[in-house]
Amino acid sequence: MRVFVTGATGWIGSATVDDLLDAGHEVVGLARSADSALKLEKKGARILLGDLDDLDSLRRGASEADAVVHLANKHDWGNPAESDRAERAAVETMLEALVGTDRPFMVANGLSGLCDGRPVLEADASPAIGPDSDRGGSENLALDYVGKGVGSMAIRFAPSVHGAGDWGFVNFLFGAARKQGVSGYIGDGSTTWSAVHRSDTARLIRLGIENAPAGTRLHATAEEAITTRTIAEAIGKVLGIPVESVPEENAAEHFGFVGHFFGLTMTASSARTREALSWNPTGPTLVEDIESGAYGTA
Repeated sequence: MRVFVTGATGWIGSATVDDLLDAGHEVVGLARSADSALKLEKKGARILLGDLDDLDSLRRGASEADAVVHLANKHDWGNPAESDRAERAAVETMLEALVGTDRPFMVANGLSGLCDGRPVLEADASPAIGPDSDRGGSENLALDYVGKGVGSMAIRFAPSVHGAGDWGFVNFLFGAARKQGVSGYIGDGSTTWSAVHRSDTARLIRLGIENAPAGTRLHATAEEAITTRTIAEAIGKVLGIPVESVPEENAAEHFGFVGHFFGLTMTASSARTREALSWNPTGPTLVEDIESGAYGTA
């Protein structure tokens, strides 16, 4: 297949491009800079210059592809409304280009906002509906297009998609620990996160566009529930610093923006995903990655 990938040089996207190429697929990666284009060219991928605001490029990339994997997001923490607007416009543009083709379209989502005290199931619909909701309601928008002849599916990522070089939430927790001299957890540390290795995530994305039926929700979670205290203890062990509780009211000051997410339970089951696609995660656990130096050492 010819697969159009947005976010092709990002943390998850770069691994996805590698996996798709290794499996014999042709990849067209959206590149917003010469540096990004060069990275993709070196891998053997084709380039489409543009970004999430370049709707003409997104339309072209989708219309010329056999499948689309949409991983890009502005992640503008200072202006989330702008991120949501851009996401909605980009997804709608690509979906319109695929109407009536039945070609696979995979849209990424996270678990934040989906959890209500129990692990999220693949059958659970996202509560984000409409352009003013989280991510512009892109998951529900995409799934609505199944009835218009688009092979839409959603993939929901664990809050930690980890591995050597990860610049996500765990990397920010390391940064806070180094700055404060203490590896903290919030309250009693019983809040839990799901986690998955980047290589397992990339393989699931490929399996999804190859085999998953339209309307599917996939969960990229290998470890269902790791306590935040366990994460903090692993970070403290690697850095050789104390591990202490941080009161909830001090979380923002101690951790920065990531403190909000570290205080949330974000877990999901992947039982249906594993059964449907014979996906069996084989990568290291989050603690194994931390302790092996994937995020640096003291």
